[in-house]
Amino acid sequence: MIASLTMYARPETDASIDVFWKLLRTALRDHGVCTPEILSQEANVMDVWTNPKLVIGQTCGMPFRKFLHGKVHLVGTPHFNLSDCPAGHYHSVVVVRKDDARQTLADYAQASLAYNDEDSQSGFSAILNHAAAKGVTFTDRLPSGGHVNSSKMVAEGDADIASLDAVTWKLIQRYDPWASDLRVLENTEPFTPTLPFITSLDQDPDLIFDALDKAIGALPATDKEVLCLKGILRISATEYLKVPNPVM
Repeated sequence: MIASLTMYARPETDASIDVFWKLLRTALRDHGVCTPEILSQEANVMDVWTNPKLVIGQTCGMPFRKFLHGKVHLVGTPHFNLSDCPAGHYHSVVVVRKDDARQTLADYAQASLAYNDEDSQSGFSAILNHAAAKGVTFTDRLPSGGHVNSSKMVAEGDADIASLDAVTWKLIQRYDPWASDLRVLENTEPFTPTLPFITSLDQDPDLIFDALDKAIGALPATDKEVLCLKGILRISATEYLKVPNPVM
């Protein structure tokens, strides 16, 4: 058995993720689901997502539609504390340096884009599609390996612009000092389903959903606040699959 919850893991959230996992592990076992004792937070995410013994994991929407649909069960969609998005949905926050005089996305047409990964919905797909709709193409693309790294690259002048998951942006604002050197240029449309919870085809996704719902309900308010987590919803795989892949 393997389980992993890495999508919003960082030192400041690890304690709350641990509380969540303990509650979830108990709820899963109460539902007759065997679980590992600890989360595999350091394992390669693709190895985790495709592991036939996966009990619970969380992936990004783009890997789900590109690689994982039909190979895993979609369990449910987290409802995050994002006041400007419909329940179970999120957007990307497009950030630039606070002292950069450029004011519109078109002004950044020849700018350097820091992106976390080419299989990222929020950091790569969303911004390329959003920009293409406005006639902007980013040809100078700099891989960073993570949203936090992308934000720091922009703040320190190593890149001009980045697109960040809205939840991650809240965490960056909360914990990273260079956030004060950034400003939001604009947001992408808030109609993308949030990062889905998944399980292997050998598991019963309804049991996993019920356990997640119970664990989130029991999560202390302070930990919900740390994780920006409000609940879990059922959003169909069709909604994930209809999100377009990026215009390269």
